[in-house]
Order: sequence, then structure tokens, then C-alpha cells
Amino acid sequence: MPDPILSIRDLTVEFKTEDGVVQAVSDVSYDLMPGEVLGIVGESGSGKSVSMLSILGLSPQGKIPKGEAIYKGDDLLKMSQKQLREIRGGDMAMIFQDPMTSLNPVLTVGNQISEALLVHNPGMDDDGAEKRAIELLEVVGVPFAERRIAQYPHEFSGGMRQRAMIAMALACDPAIVIGDEPTTALDVMVQAQVLQLLEELREELGLSLILITHDLSVIAETCDRVMIMYAGRVAEEGPVRRIFARPRHPYTQMLMRAFPNVHADRRTLGVIHGSPPDLRNPPPGCRFHPRCAERLPHCDRVEPRETATAPGRRVACLLYESETVAEPAP
Repeated sequence: MPDPILSIRDLTVEFKTEDGVVQAVSDVSYDLMPGEVLGIVGESGSGKSVSMLSILGLSPQGKIPKGEAIYKGDDLLKMSQKQLREIRGGDMAMIFQDPMTSLNPVLTVGNQISEALLVHNPGMDDDGAEKRAIELLEVVGVPFAERRIAQYPHEFSGGMRQRAMIAMALACDPAIVIGDEPTTALDVMVQAQVLQLLEELREELGLSLILITHDLSVIAETCDRVMIMYAGRVAEEGPVRRIFARPRHPYTQMLMRAFPNVHADRRTLGVIHGSPPDLRNPPPGCRFHPRCAERLPHCDRVEPRETATAPGRRVACLLYESETVAEPAP
């Protein structure tokens, strides 16, 4: 089995506010394998985006009291900003969720792609960067790329802007691409096209992808493995087919019931009652216990450990700590 291309261990991220310290991410660990698509899903405020931004030094207000982010044998969390700038856009790249605000409105799309190329390739000149920018736009399916590099972001449709963002992410042949809600602002048809493009690029270029989303359909369509986050912690993680076929954590089960299924019989969608906790003062024990219908008497006192229920699958729930769970094949 190959070694992980990225290993996160016990990542903890905190933000100091006037009202106290927000524990945005707490003891998060996972591996990303070469060529894999990992989905990270959870409600708003669950820590999924912060966990990615922090390892790349893109969350300057966040403090990281502990944790490791090992890439090619080096800990990203111990690197200087100069070293991280070489990693960002080079070895690891991000696709942000709103291309209209992520792209600079006063620079042409071609200039913005060329800038990334020139920063990470000191030997490249302007003509070489422009030629490569045209090639990248063609790779991601932007028609008339030679003409469109001279256009500004407002002259692109939402789907074309997102394709331009993907072209920027691919500019320096990264090993890892992180998509932070990359299809949120797009309509359903364009969303499907962007997801198909990412899948094709993964197969052609051998990329490893991390997709951050709250949309379970994106996870089901695109990902090999999924990690469910709740209130800054990992609730459950495993292969997508197994998680969707047999969710273990009560939170995962409720998420599944709350998501529409066009293939299921007509039924009322499930509801997750209550609200996520205030991370300035999270509840003791399991952070989900105030909303959990299956909570045990000690869930409000004992913090659950991550328990392996099958090879490559884990769940952080007291329901499974005292037993070995046999998982049937999906």
C-alpha cells in the first residue's frame, strides 16, 4: 500500500475573540492517499474549511496549539511563510467557492493565470506564461481560449469563471488540489459539468483531491472516501459506498435522512433538531449529545474515542467503543 501524500495528525485550530477562544478544529487526523478524492462534509461552522486553510497558512488569525501536517516528509505547520508560498500554488492549490470574489475584477483572466506561472517558474517569460495560460484554459474546456484570456472575470459566466479558477489551480502541476465548496454558486447543470471536469483531470493528471462541501450528492458522485465533521471534530470517516450504505454515527445517519433521495419511496425528510454548539464553550463529553436521539447516560461526560469498525473506517461514538462491529460488504 502506498504511503499517504498528506498526513494530518491531531490538528487543533483556535481563534481568540473578545468573548473567548473559539475551538474551531479539535484533534483532527486523516490521511490523503495518492490519486484519491477525499470529501470533507459537515454543517456550516464544523471546521472543514478552517482545517484546510490553516495547514496552508491562509488563516492568519487562527492559532495552532498542536498538530502536524506532513507533506513529503516535512511538517507544513513548522514552515515559514516563504516556504509555504512555494508550496501554495505549486505543490498544493486551492479552488475557492465563489470565483467572482476570488478572481481580481481589474485584471484579465489571462494575467491572473500567468501571474501564478511566473511566481513559481522564475525561468518563464511573459510570452511563455501566456501560451501556457491558453493551454490551461483549453484543458478545462473554455472555448476560444486564445481570445478569452484578454477578457475580465465579469465577461465570463459563473461556470466559465470556475473553470478559470481550476485552470489557475492546475497552472504549476500540483500534486494536491483542494476544492473549497467549488460548485456552491453554480446551477445544477454547471455543477455537474465542473464535477465531471475534476474527475477527468484527476484521472488524466493523477491528482489527489480534497473536496470540502455540505452537499452529500457531490460526495456520492465524486469522492472515494468521506470524512464527516461536527463541531470541529471528526464524527465518522470511511469509504463513500460503505458510509452511504450503512452510516454508523447518529449524526451521519441524521444527515442522510435529511437529504432528499430521488430513488427512495416518498417520505418526509428527517430533521436534525437543535443547533451546532457554541465553540467558545463546547458541551462536555460528545459534542453532538445535546442533539442526539441515541445518546447514552454518560455521553455528556465522556469524550468518545475514534473506534475502527472495519479496515479504513472509523467512528467517534460511545455506542461503538464497547463492541467490535462487523461490517458486511456494501
